[in-house]
Parts: sequence; C-alpha cells; structure tokens
Amino acid sequence: MFFHIVLERNMQLHPRHFGRNLRENLVAKLMKDVEGTCSGRHGFVVAITGIENVGKGLIRDGTGFVTFPVKYQCVVFRPFKGEILEAVVTMVNKMGFFAEAGPVQIFVSNHLIPDDMEFQSGDMPNYTTSDSSVKIQKDSEVRLKIIGTRVDATEIFCIGTIKDDFLGVINDPTGA
Repeated sequence: MFFHIVLERNMQLHPRHFGRNLRENLVAKLMKDVEGTCSGRHGFVVAITGIENVGKGLIRDGTGFVTFPVKYQCVVFRPFKGEILEAVVTMVNKMGFFAEAGPVQIFVSNHLIPDDMEFQSGDMPNYTTSDSSVKIQKDSEVRLKIIGTRVDATEIFCIGTIKDDFLGVINDPTGA
C-alpha cells in the first residue's frame, strides 16, 4: 500500500535559477515534476519527504542547463493483489462499476458483485439488492478486495471484487 523509499533523479535546471536559492529552486522543481506521478515499478509518488543528497552539477553543452543528480525520500502508493481498500464509486454501468482509491482506478465486474444485486438502469444507474436495502451508485463508498493488477510504465490498473465477507457498501450517498 504505502511505502517510504529512496529514489534518485537527474534534474535539469536553467541558469536563471542559479544563485543563493539554487537548492530551494532545485527542490521546488523536483516536487513539481515528481509528486503525483506514477512509475510502474514503484507506484504513485504521493509526497517527497526529504532530500538526502544533491550531487555536483554537470553543464550541458550548448544549452547552459545544468544536470544535478538528486537523491530523495518519498512516500509511494502501490496496490497489491489481495489488498483490501476503501474506494469511491465513480461510474456504474451494466458491465460493473469503476471506483477510485486515491490515484488508483479499480474496475469491479458484474460477475464480482454479489448475485443478489441487480443492475438498475435509469437517470442514476445502480446495483440494488432485491429488498432495496443496499444500493451501489455514483459517489457510494465501497470496501473492495483487489484481485488483479496490471502495471504499465506510467499507470496502474486494478480489478476488484465485493463478493466476499465484510466487503461492499460502507456509505450510501443518498442516506437511505
């Protein structure tokens, strides 16, 4: 789920940022470039917590830019198979529903929704139990289990299920 790791990155800085605020400018650019991004290997970078080391800069020929190796600590979010997450439903259709847990989008197929829940189409599509006591619709909060992940270079996709004990709707936005 969440990990505190050390990463390294080469940062290019324009000469106009040189001066007594060089380190602060470098750290600000690092935060702007790295926070909120995703690497398939490590996961989503949530926040940079500290700078361990800024190496000596190397001047790039012809441009004037300087490349600095920066070693930094950060918190990353990486979902794994078998993990239980709480997520907010973003879209419901007859194939299942999509939910978001932070930066991760999770798809729950209608085959992975309990059999007693039926899809109801209309202006607010949802999955409802036969006695209408439980309803999954947009903005519902659900507890789900990740059963599969696919990692690309810049994105992580997950498949989830609510067909297990203690999984399902946590909070219904209609208040019913």
